[in-house]
Amino acid sequence: MAGSKILYVCQEITPYLPPTAISSECRLLVQAMQERGNETRTFMPRYGSINERRNQLHEVIRLSGMNLIIDDNDHQLIIKVASIPSARVQIYFIDNDDYFARKAVLTDADGTPFPDNDERAIFFARGVLETVRKLRWQPTVVHCHGWFSSVVPVYLKHTFADDPLFQNLKIVVSLYDDAFPGTLDGAFRQKIESEGIEDPHLSLLDEPSYENLMKFVIGYADGVVIRTEHPDPRIVAAYEGTDKKILPWQPADAPDYLDNYQKFYEELA
Repeated sequence: MAGSKILYVCQEITPYLPPTAISSECRLLVQAMQERGNETRTFMPRYGSINERRNQLHEVIRLSGMNLIIDDNDHQLIIKVASIPSARVQIYFIDNDDYFARKAVLTDADGTPFPDNDERAIFFARGVLETVRKLRWQPTVVHCHGWFSSVVPVYLKHTFADDPLFQNLKIVVSLYDDAFPGTLDGAFRQKIESEGIEDPHLSLLDEPSYENLMKFVIGYADGVVIRTEHPDPRIVAAYEGTDKKILPWQPADAPDYLDNYQKFYEELA
């Protein structure tokens, strides 16, 4: 599958946010896969802590302005774009004043997760897929990084399933050490179901813990990439013994690290 069209849905990317396992991986992958002849589109949330002037973000008027309804409330979708210097890579940012104006990422100054993180994740997922649809760009692989991207697969398999742009694609989920404490909002399942989605998978979200959320998203995945040296055995059980393609843990300095990714994408075809 040389020349794949890969949609990267990233919780965070450096240099827009500080280096972490997720932000560094996304930054590396996007450039490396583009240089290997793949076509990529990359999305992340426009958190309020991102300095728009320094990073030269600008709004894409032709893509902005749609209203998305989350839990019966309208929220305006704003699309911004920036280029990573030296990489010739463009990043699309999903923005909205209600969900992303605060000068923080996923937690407040005390490290407590925001109570509306579930709705922010839903908005992000819808925003990414609506924008890809407006771009009229057809991915062959959708690769989700970080729990915040975990609503994307359920929309691909349900709400957007009949769209010709999203036919015959493969979903990849990367598993990181990015667990959050406690659970997301207790009405998370209902908010997703209100889109008309019916799926027995959703019962996992009756208690929307990190563990259940990852089991839920892995259920939709064709491939799983292990980016933690010690994955939670309860989450491992969600893909062990299945026919899902697995890219096992490998250190980022392994000589064939990026070549293994390329092979992984090709073998998903």
